[in-house]
Amino acid sequence: MPKALREYNWRQWLRMQPLTHAIKTARYRKIDRRFLSLPAKACDIQGTRDAARSRDVLLTIAFGDAQCLDLQVRLIRRLVRYDLHIVADNSISEAAADENRKVCAAYGTSYVRLPANPWTVKNPSRSHAAALNWMWHNVLEPAAPAAFGFLDQDIFPTQPCDPFAPLQDVAFYGDLRRAGARWYLWAGYCFFRFDAVARKPLDFGLDWFAGLDTGGANWEVLYRDVDPNALPQRPITAFAALPGVELRQAYCEWRGSWLHEVGLDGDLSLKAKKREAVLRLLQPALQALPRSARQ
Repeated sequence: MPKALREYNWRQWLRMQPLTHAIKTARYRKIDRRFLSLPAKACDIQGTRDAARSRDVLLTIAFGDAQCLDLQVRLIRRLVRYDLHIVADNSISEAAADENRKVCAAYGTSYVRLPANPWTVKNPSRSHAAALNWMWHNVLEPAAPAAFGFLDQDIFPTQPCDPFAPLQDVAFYGDLRRAGARWYLWAGYCFFRFDAVARKPLDFGLDWFAGLDTGGANWEVLYRDVDPNALPQRPITAFAALPGVELRQAYCEWRGSWLHEVGLDGDLSLKAKKREAVLRLLQPALQALPRSARQ
């Protein structure tokens, strides 16, 4: 939901921002509704729904990086407690999607090829949000899983964990982000108990005019009346993946025992070297996998 009219100051009123924001929001929603109505490409949606029913479901939004997806799938399979892992492929090219599909086939991971996303080239955050909403409306909501969690493709577990365990005590949790008086769960790591949220008009989109990134559009329907301090949290530590390089140029994070590569941040000319550094950090966890899972 856009911010309330009372939240605009007089300068913003003079620039007619409430009107322009309302018009743009309506246009964005129209585009999103059309995307939600499009069918998936060449995958068994009903079979995926059936597999997800009454189970604990992890969902990764993949985007054009098969090496990254391969690392995550391998580590999740051995270190994370879950029932079903679904990869929703939001890649631009069919060649990249085919590589992701091969990764999923190699490990028996459920795969959904999303329809062409209208936001992918224009706005990565809106693209990610649209992908989450497509999966919610077309797979998760009709499937009625016991619980579900969203992951970025570039976040990797390094120790055994059960991310669904906290849902025994709370309806949802994840890594908090704040925008003034508002807060929301980061879309790269957030978990929800289905029975607690299924009847709400969920929107995993963003409301940039209110300062809310992907996932923040659930502020009104989900987060507004909940004390964020009551939710379980984990430490988040930023660090530069490359020695002698400024933090923002080679930005990475430890989120608890999960390593977040933050692939779209920093100096993209250093991307290959940053990936090598991430692989070195993941090596102990990868070496602990059975030999068949290391390949």
